[in-house]
Amino acid sequence: MSNQINRDRLLERFLAYVGVDTAANPDTTRYPSSAGQWELGNLLTQQLEDLGADYPHQDEHGLVWASVPATDGGNSPTIALIAHLDTSPEAPSANISPQVIKNYEGGDILLPSGQVIRVDQTPELNDLIGSTLITTDGTTLLGGDDKAGVAIIMELAQHLIENPHLEHGTVRILFTCDEEIGRGTDKINLSKLDAAAAYTLDGGGAGDLDVETFSADAATVTFRGHNIHPAIAKGRMVNAVRAAAYFVDLLPRDQQTPETTSGREGFIHAHNIHGGVGNATVELILRSFDTAELDLFADQIRTLAETVQEHFPGLQVDVQVRSQYRNLAEGLQQSPEVVQFAEQAYQNLQRTYRKTIIRGGTDGSQLTEKGLPTPNLSSGQHNIHAVHEFACLDQMEDAIEHLVELLRLWSQQAKS
Repeated sequence: MSNQINRDRLLERFLAYVGVDTAANPDTTRYPSSAGQWELGNLLTQQLEDLGADYPHQDEHGLVWASVPATDGGNSPTIALIAHLDTSPEAPSANISPQVIKNYEGGDILLPSGQVIRVDQTPELNDLIGSTLITTDGTTLLGGDDKAGVAIIMELAQHLIENPHLEHGTVRILFTCDEEIGRGTDKINLSKLDAAAAYTLDGGGAGDLDVETFSADAATVTFRGHNIHPAIAKGRMVNAVRAAAYFVDLLPRDQQTPETTSGREGFIHAHNIHGGVGNATVELILRSFDTAELDLFADQIRTLAETVQEHFPGLQVDVQVRSQYRNLAEGLQQSPEVVQFAEQAYQNLQRTYRKTIIRGGTDGSQLTEKGLPTPNLSSGQHNIHAVHEFACLDQMEDAIEHLVELLRLWSQQAKS
């Protein structure tokens, strides 16, 4: 028995998982939204069975469940570890060709496609010299978001089972689906999860303890015009495409956009426009650390929609706003020990860490809102949702060591 993490096996797992195309599909109501999530979930279920986890199964929704039995007598709280199977639909994800760079020497990284991961655009590379990095070939994303998290949890499970002297309570494992399109917690039965606290492994780099996220809403603005043959269109056609384009043009450009904001600044992001003369739709996301500001953003959209309607006689405009998730901090304030144990684990390992805000959300945002405190932990991801994406094996290994210590602290707390 050894406390040392099996790096080679961790890398092997990760490379196998990114080889399965699990891109979420926002254009379907199926759950999960893509067949690849079923495929990867089935693989993980079999692996969990092979390594001796308790009750591994893939449920009727594609979620993967298992437990690692307690070694401390079972009197400490059950802790859940969560990652998501799906990857972003915003970049190609089929036929991923990972490139493993051992002992990274520094400098820009030239990918086989000719794409370059530039140090001046990715300054964290300066801190990763000597590390093992996994990139793509520059034509697809890698899928480290969140297969790095999946690999970390899977390797942790095997490490704990192989080392029963490591002290911990029951560890619940859950792999979710469709997190990237906001549906990650839709099918989670919290009674079945039966955990006192949870941690998502879905963060960037190393040593980041995400304790605050955006609050998020989504908006759909539908423009209904009137289509008629352009030869006889004068005074009769109402062009929904032009109306949608005018609406997008009215949105703020120099502020309140993802490309012009940072830190704690929120935004209105138009990310999809589609349709034709008779009917066109604009999809937007609204993000703010201040939940109340989302209502102001929604009012702003409605006002602009009314302006467009006034400029296009005969046009009908409909604005629908729906809630997605809420700021993680709002729920974590009720259970400060969940963050405190994560901090103490970093301190015990003499690791540098920081409590961070994340300009996005995870399954943890929704789970915390539902009553299960779930901060987010680093998993070695970098440049996510892009063909310049890469993962750091050393940081993934660090994440496993942190979890081992974190679980020990939860066990010790129950004895005190």
